[in-house]
Amino acid sequence: MNRTAQAVRFDRYGDRDVLYVTDVPMPEPGPGEVVVEVRAAGINPFDTMIRSGVIRDLFPVDFPSGQGSDLAGVVVAVGAGVDGLAVGDEVLGWTPVAGTQATHAAVPADRLVAKPPQVSWEAAGSLHMVGATAYAAVRAVAPQPGETVAVSAAAGGVGSFLVQMLTARGVRVLGIASSANAEWLDKHGVIPVSYGEGLRERLQQAAGAGGIEAFIDLYGPEYLDLAVALGIKPDRIQTTVAMERAAEIGAKTDGRHNATAREILVELVDLVASGAVELPIAATYPLDRVADAFGELEQRHTRGKIVLIP
Repeated sequence: MNRTAQAVRFDRYGDRDVLYVTDVPMPEPGPGEVVVEVRAAGINPFDTMIRSGVIRDLFPVDFPSGQGSDLAGVVVAVGAGVDGLAVGDEVLGWTPVAGTQATHAAVPADRLVAKPPQVSWEAAGSLHMVGATAYAAVRAVAPQPGETVAVSAAAGGVGSFLVQMLTARGVRVLGIASSANAEWLDKHGVIPVSYGEGLRERLQQAAGAGGIEAFIDLYGPEYLDLAVALGIKPDRIQTTVAMERAAEIGAKTDGRHNATAREILVELVDLVASGAVELPIAATYPLDRVADAFGELEQRHTRGKIVLIP
C-alpha cells in the first residue's frame, strides 16, 4: 500500500476557499477499524455548516480538520478485532470522525455495510446522510397510508429521497420545489407545488378537502410558519434545519443522529438496491475540485446529490 494518501483539509473556519487537498499519512486501521480506499464521497450542507463555524459551539473541530462523513469504497486494510470484513470487500457507510473526502479513510467496521453490485459508487458514497436524515424525518411525523404530507425542498438531496420513501408507504405527497423539478416529482408519484408567492393557496388547492396532516421542512423557518398557518399540529411538523423556530412552536427536529443504527443503513441500502427509491446524482467532481463542488451545493438548486470521486 502507498504510504501517503490525499485528503481535503481546512485550517480555519471560513468560506469554501479555505478548503485544500494535501498529502497525508496513509491511515492505519485501529482496533475495530478498516481502511477504505474511497471510490465516492458525498458532500452535504452539514459539511458547510461545520466548515463555516456557524455551529462551532455544537461541533467544534481541531485544525487542520478533515471533512465529510459519507463514503463508499474498497477495504484495503483490516484492524484487530474486525469480523465480517476482508480486504477487497466493497462497502458503503459513514464515519463519526470527519475525513471521508479523501483517497483513503479509516472507518469503524460497524459503520459499514456491503455495497450491492446494482448500487452505483456515486449513490453508495452519498447514501448515509440523506438516507438517515430522510428516515428520521419520516419516522418523526409517522405518516399513515392515505394521509397528505407536504415537503419543502422536495427535490434536493434529502428531499428527493424522502418523498420516495413517503410515496412507497402509500402517502400522498405535496412536493414544494421549483417548477423545473415538477416533471421529476410527478414521475415519482409526487404532486409538485411551486414555491413562491401564493404557496399557501396552492398547497390548500392541491390538498383538497382533506387538508394536510403533516409537514416536513428541509429548507427554513418560513415553512414552519406556513405549516402552522395551514393548521397542522406541531407534533406533526418536522424540520431538519430551523431548530430555533421549531423550539418556539413545539415542532420536531429529528435528524441523522436519530437514525444511525446499522440495521437502518441496511434497510436504506435495500431500498436503493431494489429500485424502490432512486438516489439522483446531480453532479460529480474530482477531489481537487472540492471547492467547486461546494459552490454548486451552496446554490441550493441541485436535484439529488453532489459527489466527490477521489
